[in-house]
Amino acid sequence: MRTIILFTIAIGLLLWNEPAQSRQPDSDQSNQRDEQVSFHVKWDGKVIPDISFVSELRRVTEVVEQRAGMETRSPRMAPGFSRNLPLILKRPRTSDKSFEQWANKVWLHGASTDISLKDFRKDIRIEIVDDRGKVLIAFNVYRCWPSEYSALSKLEEDSQSLAMETLVLQYEGWERDLSAAAR
Repeated sequence: MRTIILFTIAIGLLLWNEPAQSRQPDSDQSNQRDEQVSFHVKWDGKVIPDISFVSELRRVTEVVEQRAGMETRSPRMAPGFSRNLPLILKRPRTSDKSFEQWANKVWLHGASTDISLKDFRKDIRIEIVDDRGKVLIAFNVYRCWPSEYSALSKLEEDSQSLAMETLVLQYEGWERDLSAAAR
C-alpha cells in the first residue's frame, strides 16, 4: 500500500514538473474556453430578466441495503426512491415581477376563492448560450412550483450589497434537451 502511494506521488511530481509548453491546450480547446457563455431561464414562453444565479440541477437516489437469508457478508445495494433537490434562482431586485407573481400563487392559495391555480406549476427551461446567442445546452425542468420566496435580501448600509430576490423551486423532474445544441 505504501509503495502505491509513493509511486502515485512520484508520478504526480513528474507531471507537475512537465515543461509548460507541453501542458498548453490545443488551439481548438483554448478558443472554446475564451468564448463567453451565459444562461437564460424561461417560463411562460419568455426569458426572465437579470437572473444571476441558478443552483445545480441535482437528482439523488437513496441506497437500499439488502441481505438474503443467512448471508453475513456485505449487504447488496439497490436503488431506492429518487428525489430532486430544490432549484434556487437569484437576481438583483428589478421592476420585473415574475418571481413575485409566481410566488404569490402559492402564498395566496386559499386566501381568496377567485385565484386560479391552473398555472400554479410551470415547466421552465434553462439554456446555456454562447456570446452569439447560440444555445449550447438546454435543460427542461418539469412541474416546478415556488416553495420559498425572498423579496429582499439582507441589506447592510456599510457594504456594497445589492437588493437580491430569491425564488426556491420544487420540481418533479428534469431532462437535457438533446435537440437544443443541434439547432
